[in-house]
Amino acid sequence: MTAALALLVCLQAPNALTAAEQRAGWKLLFDGKSTAGWQNFKSTTIGSGWQVRDGALCIVDAGNAGDIVTSEKYDWFELTLDYNLGKGQNSGIMFHVADDGEATWHSGPEVQLYDHPAEPGVEISGYLYQLYESKVDSTKPAGEWNHLRILVSPKICQTDINGVKYYEYELGSEDFWKRVKSSKFAQYPQYAKLTKGRIAIQGDHGQVAFKNIKIRPIKS
Repeated sequence: MTAALALLVCLQAPNALTAAEQRAGWKLLFDGKSTAGWQNFKSTTIGSGWQVRDGALCIVDAGNAGDIVTSEKYDWFELTLDYNLGKGQNSGIMFHVADDGEATWHSGPEVQLYDHPAEPGVEISGYLYQLYESKVDSTKPAGEWNHLRILVSPKICQTDINGVKYYEYELGSEDFWKRVKSSKFAQYPQYAKLTKGRIAIQGDHGQVAFKNIKIRPIKS
């Protein structure tokens, strides 16, 4: 990130769109004041474990939170957000989530969020769970804000953390399905099959906070 871009980020109001972002087609998924636009999976309401505190969407009680999903469905998009993990805490962002199925992760590929040292066999923040990992770890320590970017498009998909590219892949490619076949997701017939679905945030694994959640739909 350049010094000029860093200054711009610092000056920008939280949970708001700039004029340039609005012209580019970005939409806010969190207004910084309420849980509007989100609901628990297979529900029309949201659990008390999710609270808005100091302009952030927070999991304050994982036992009463549960996974939440967007009210709208998306096919191709660019998603950005800031997340803050407590020490040893765990969450994840899923996409193309189906309304049926027993759990969000039975259909939606998950970008892992996990405060844990990069060790063999550990799925840390930014990994596409059990499918794609990074050789770098650009995350900040627990208690600090990290910036996540997820690109899901017909030609290329990519995940970045704090401006560092982790990996890219083609959704539905031969390589993608080969990895799925060797993962635990092979047993779920809906996994990664939808080309349009809800975006989900995992809410049952720990205390995590999110802000500046923005999405830019991409035309096919």
